[in-house]
Amino acid sequence: MNRQLKRILHVEDVPSIQVVTRIALEKIGGFEVLSCPSGQAALDQVQAFAPDLIMLDVMLPQMDGIELVRQLGDLVDLQQIPVVFLTGHLQPERLQELRQLGVRQVLNKPFDPLQLASQLQQVWEAEHG
Repeated sequence: MNRQLKRILHVEDVPSIQVVTRIALEKIGGFEVLSCPSGQAALDQVQAFAPDLIMLDVMLPQMDGIELVRQLGDLVDLQQIPVVFLTGHLQPERLQELRQLGVRQVLNKPFDPLQLASQLQQVWEAEHG
């Protein structure tokens, strides 16, 4: 039985980006989205929310996205839950580090809100297709 992509955990500290992303994913993609403003909020809520996919920014306050993925990996199975980074700044050598942590896709900011849901669906289908 193929699981559907339904629940997306989104970690983003900029309120305006959080809102645009959530509208794009809920209205266009029909997904259920939990927006977290910080890595700690995501760690606190990830198990209860049980996301199918996690999307996060690299540049977060207190804890950067790479550290957050490391810690999320202790709480949930990132082999089963694809992680997608949205970022404007990532050095190529860090990309290698991300892949080793189980990150499936890195999308550049600024992203196109109209394309976002289908981009995440493609990541999901590559995983579960």
